Amino acid sequence: MLLRLCVFQIFGDWEAQSRRVMKMMAGGGLSITGSHSLCGDYLYSGHTVMLTLTYLFIKEYSPRRFWWYPWICWCLSAVGIFCILLAHDHYTIDVLLAYFITTRLFWWYHTMANQQALKEISTGNLFSRVWWFYPFQYFESNVRGIVPRNYQLPFLFRTVTCTRVKYSKLDSRES
Repeated sequence: MLLRLCVFQIFGDWEAQSRRVMKMMAGGGLSITGSHSLCGDYLYSGHTVMLTLTYLFIKEYSPRRFWWYPWICWCLSAVGIFCILLAHDHYTIDVLLAYFITTRLFWWYHTMANQQALKEISTGNLFSRVWWFYPFQYFESNVRGIVPRNYQLPFLFRTVTCTRVKYSKLDSRES
């Protein structure tokens, strides 16, 4: 029965496909709303992308003096990915493909950002043929050479001077 339902969903007429798309959009694409019925096809895991990307950014941009922090984040990411597989939330190929694509795009972008020759359009620069080269060139135009490791807190800690006011008993006697 499930196989026949999946075949119907794939090969249904345009009206049935449009209804399924509208139902999925109305439910936000979430499986909890019952609107997500794609016959078990997930490719690829967005959960793995977020765990991997978070780890890669922490490893690349955290201060070197916190050498232990990327290791903790790697362990947490590995446990998270294992839990995704354990919960049968995604197929193994979904997780592996998400890891592979995420790491390659991250390293590709950072290689381009750290090499001045790869930020310029030339016949020898094959990276200038990707569709996102012009936005990349715009966003990285003010960085010459290697991307600097600048750290800044998102808000300022202002030192609040706490002055204690000593209150004394005031006599309200009229003189």
